[in-house]
Amino acid sequence: MGRVKLPCPVASAAARFPERLAVEFDGQRSSWREAAVAVSRWERWLHDEEIGPGDRVATLSWNRPELLWLWFALGRRGASMIPLNARLTPAELLPLVDRSKARFVVADASLQERVAGARAFPSPTVPSEKEGGLDSEAELAGLFTSGTTGTPSLIPLTVQNFLASHEANAGNLGASETQCWLGTLPLFHVGGLAMAFRCAVMGAGLVLERQFEALRVARLLRRSDVTHGSLVPTALLRVLDVSGEPFGERLEAILIGGGPMGAALLASARSLSLPVLQTYGLTEACSQVTTERRGEADGTTAGRALAGLEVQIVDAEGRVVMPGVVGEIRVKGQTVTPAAGSWLATKDLGSLDERGRLTVHARRVDLIVSGGENVYPAEIEAVLRESGLVDDVAVVPVADDTWGQVPVAIVVWKGPPDEAALFAFARARLAGFKVPRRLVASAELPRNASGKLLRHALMAPGFLS
Repeated sequence: MGRVKLPCPVASAAARFPERLAVEFDGQRSSWREAAVAVSRWERWLHDEEIGPGDRVATLSWNRPELLWLWFALGRRGASMIPLNARLTPAELLPLVDRSKARFVVADASLQERVAGARAFPSPTVPSEKEGGLDSEAELAGLFTSGTTGTPSLIPLTVQNFLASHEANAGNLGASETQCWLGTLPLFHVGGLAMAFRCAVMGAGLVLERQFEALRVARLLRRSDVTHGSLVPTALLRVLDVSGEPFGERLEAILIGGGPMGAALLASARSLSLPVLQTYGLTEACSQVTTERRGEADGTTAGRALAGLEVQIVDAEGRVVMPGVVGEIRVKGQTVTPAAGSWLATKDLGSLDERGRLTVHARRVDLIVSGGENVYPAEIEAVLRESGLVDDVAVVPVADDTWGQVPVAIVVWKGPPDEAALFAFARARLAGFKVPRRLVASAELPRNASGKLLRHALMAPGFLS
């Protein structure tokens, strides 16, 4: 649409629906009028800190409303937020902070010590003298996601990416200030940020949770005002485990992303009248790419491409394949990061049926998806090698009823096996979801003539028994 100046969604929502719910958090409710005041105060604080166009501010926090006020204020200053994963260790965070080129880091008090020099969240009180708008082509957020090597890359997402993501979702689920979304996804993941932006554009409510807790989420989904939500399959499973009664009729849609839902989980959800819709998305496309449509969801696919998006399946030579043929998924549209070029090559494997519905057969090469978190074997392997305890190591995914997949390490010990020492080394350097669930000893690992690890051979029973 070209570079344009857009009004701040929070200010627009305040003008249209000043007293409607903007955000509820820990029992405290903020109206859109109050949200606009908060964003204005943060905008003034950023002005005083000399944050302007092109600058970045990193955050390290669990969900809290201040993250949203800061984020929109950064947008009004032409700047960007770099939300860091609050589950990461200091060793994992240090290179991300350096790579982000952020002016500074703002952190929860409980997390502040993980990043040297991180600031505590301030409490701005002075409003801005001038309300800023949003530059459609400016970077609004930068999120880290790993490539197949496990080395994190910073994915820039623009104001237009987030606006297009809202419009794509609205084409499927509608757009109304009467919607109320339950926000359990972390705001350091694209799904959480996309939901918050969507609510602001609509003037809809967001019930924001600090972190996921199954019993509490089950209760909130039964509230009369909650209409929508988004969960990863692991979270859905936990909610169903603690739910004995059907959910309310007011629920319109619960988006399920971060991994396949499975027929059994779908049947369990529907038996309790939970309107789940399977989705496929990724950070580089600002969340959703395909989603099941209400009324035709059957859980066998991730649905058709959302409005404004195109999905292709191509072979190894980049040629578009026929329906039913498995190939690499490519995505095109205004939700896609400008860093991707005209087509986003996802490296995920999938197929389209005759109706254009996507089935995802495998996520990115070597990727492990554990509880909705991306886990890259190469990153874990590099850490385990640093221990000095192993001669060789490979990490593979193993199916898990709770998490979908978990990492397991196959190790060639350098000396006498010392599992306790290797686990301790890993826990000090890796987030908990990345630490291998178990270690399997092997005399050697299968490699080809050039020394490349043959990962498919690692899945044979002999290696994991």
